[in-house]
Amino acid sequence: MHIFRVAFINQGKVYELYAETVNQSEVYGFIEIKGLIFGETSSVVIDPSEEKLKNEFGGVNRTLVPMHAVIRIDEVEKRGQSKIMDLDKNANITPFPSPFYGPGKDSDG
Repeated sequence: MHIFRVAFINQGKVYELYAETVNQSEVYGFIEIKGLIFGETSSVVIDPSEEKLKNEFGGVNRTLVPMHAVIRIDEVEKRGQSKIMDLDKNANITPFPSPFYGPGKDSDG
């Protein structure tokens, strides 16, 4: 079984997830992530960010992430902790600017 670690920016935070499959989506400009892998459920919460991710992605068969939000995709030998991290203000990671489509110069509106 292949395991992929995917890091992407979502709402100003860096999400790091582990999945069985990562592909280019049929929806242009998106990466498809399927088979999300989380740790075993126990009565003791060890990492609250992984619990938050389990709740956010619970029941999700696949998720589509905009290609410009992806920081890195690695194939790894074993699963680590899924987590949500704050985007460091001093980091070299900047979200790709999203386009603003407005009327053209020759537009009447």
